[in-house]
Amino acid sequence: MSMSKTPPKCPPCERLRHAIIGTGCVSRSHIARVSQDPGAELVAVCDVKKTALRQTDEFCDQYHFPKAKHYHDFREMLEAEDIDIVHVCTPPHWHALMNVYAMDMGCDVWAEKPLTRTIAEGEKIIAAAKRNGSILRINTWLRFEGPFYGMKTTVEPIKRLVMSGALGWPLTVRVSRHTGFDWKASMWMGRPDASPEPVPDDIDYDMWLGPAPYKPYTSHRTSASFRGYWDYDGGGLADMGQHYLDPVQYLLDKDNTSPVEIEAIAPRQQHPDAIGIWGRVEMTYADGCKIILESCEWGDEETKGKPYIEGPDGKIFPNFQTQPTNLLKLLKTLPPPPPQLTDFNTAVRTRRKFALNECNGHRSNILVHLANIAIRLGRKLHFDPQTMRFVNDPEANRLADQPMRLPWRI
Repeated sequence: MSMSKTPPKCPPCERLRHAIIGTGCVSRSHIARVSQDPGAELVAVCDVKKTALRQTDEFCDQYHFPKAKHYHDFREMLEAEDIDIVHVCTPPHWHALMNVYAMDMGCDVWAEKPLTRTIAEGEKIIAAAKRNGSILRINTWLRFEGPFYGMKTTVEPIKRLVMSGALGWPLTVRVSRHTGFDWKASMWMGRPDASPEPVPDDIDYDMWLGPAPYKPYTSHRTSASFRGYWDYDGGGLADMGQHYLDPVQYLLDKDNTSPVEIEAIAPRQQHPDAIGIWGRVEMTYADGCKIILESCEWGDEETKGKPYIEGPDGKIFPNFQTQPTNLLKLLKTLPPPPPQLTDFNTAVRTRRKFALNECNGHRSNILVHLANIAIRLGRKLHFDPQTMRFVNDPEANRLADQPMRLPWRI
């Protein structure tokens, strides 16, 4: 992984050349997004599954990219093609390695969430972006567009109220099934009792595993249910958590820090390989602000009627109801938050950071990992936001910084 190209410097008139690694269902939204830029071209797609590559052709044709070349190995693709932007749409155990490799090859990156599978991998992505001058965005967008889950509003008016101090301080943010968090929160579970199966001719299983530990092949590991195994992902919480938690990090103005105390309630012992259910996680920042996550396994009465955001002086409920009610009247007088660069193509062409990038995205990704590590260990944890490691806790730190299977490394 030592080869490199000069990072692209794109004048406004230049066509941006895109490539996609991982051609499962998620990649289709990326192809659609590429097609929205008249100055874009999809030049190549890559996957270790032959069927997935063939099925992508039809989708590429639909969006007028019939000439996208097929590749089996992402390294070969990046070395052979002249590419500006790489979309990494693989399972998360590949995210960090591919993101860093692409940036070292002079490409900008449109990264899938979660940004990485471990906390330490995020630090390596930040370092790669810095040394290469790369532009990176994470494929979640609720901090700057779209209706925020359960609130029937964008994040912007909530941010205005928080910035004004009208809710008081510190704040508690509750993300529960009543804001839609039950969707996938406890959906993806592994099957440790699944019997090994013959590896189909369609897949290069060793390449699919890549940096993950070797485990006997089962179809459950390599379909969408890969999310149910710790080696590749972190369950529904990792699958969807950054969508919910990144806007919360932004609302609380915590883009440069992380919680210092994490406590989880998981009603069953977590299997070392296969992800199970969990109930509740509380993450507390140094200033007393708190995030509470409640999965669909938690009782309805526990969260019914509770506010989404609560401070000493005011509350915001799902569907954007407030107490006191005059908060909505106050909202009309409040200034907007600082502007954000929310067009990735503009960020690439002008070499300016995208609104959700490797730095603030790493911090919101840390929230996912803090919660999952607390769930796995079943006890209160203490975290240092500066070193990004747990305090006097070797067991937790082994989960925060895990080795890759050789010969893969960053």
